[in-house]
Amino acid sequence: MEYVTAVPHPRTDAAESADPAEPAAPSRNGRRSLGAALLLGAVGAAVALLASRQEWCSGVVSVAGGELPLDAKGSDVTGVPAALAVVGLAALVAVFAVRRAGRILVSALLALSGAGAVAAAVLGADDSAALDEKAATAAGNTAATIDTISHTAWPYVAAAGGLLILLAGILAVIYGAAWPSMGGRYERSGAPRPRKVKAVDPERPDELWKALDRGEDPTGA
Repeated sequence: MEYVTAVPHPRTDAAESADPAEPAAPSRNGRRSLGAALLLGAVGAAVALLASRQEWCSGVVSVAGGELPLDAKGSDVTGVPAALAVVGLAALVAVFAVRRAGRILVSALLALSGAGAVAAAVLGADDSAALDEKAATAAGNTAATIDTISHTAWPYVAAAGGLLILLAGILAVIYGAAWPSMGGRYERSGAPRPRKVKAVDPERPDELWKALDRGEDPTGA
């Protein structure tokens, strides 16, 4: 015969950690990573787009009347960082529209967009091809090149924006499986939709027969 006692057994650490009132660690990590990825991706895309519209380099070219100052924006040097920032922003939104393997692929695209933006911005930091092209047009001589060229820090700002997008993609790859999906609420289940049964007046036999012909229960049971 087993010994029965009214004194509760002491709770172990494992049982205390399984308290349903305490949120699970993966859920907390999922929410934190989701917020961080959204913030990093949005800020990174905005920074990359803003930096691409700023002056990246400047210089002077010798013309018949003297020297002509010229400058080139980031979009003149390379359009890759801005384009990849838009792609990364679209991928960040698309992460919530797909699931499982599709989410991993979109997350990888997000990370690659950030990495590509970083590489393109860094490579364009010392590029003078855009200024040389403007110099040739201004001087009317295809052999003319820019003189006393100087570069700004905006290419590295664009690279920083791409780095933020890259970090958002890494978070999406690691924690994306725990993020919610906006597609679930729009999916239809396999269960048949219930039919609306119109109320039937029991004092009218014709309506009873019409309800039976429609396959409805005129009793409302």
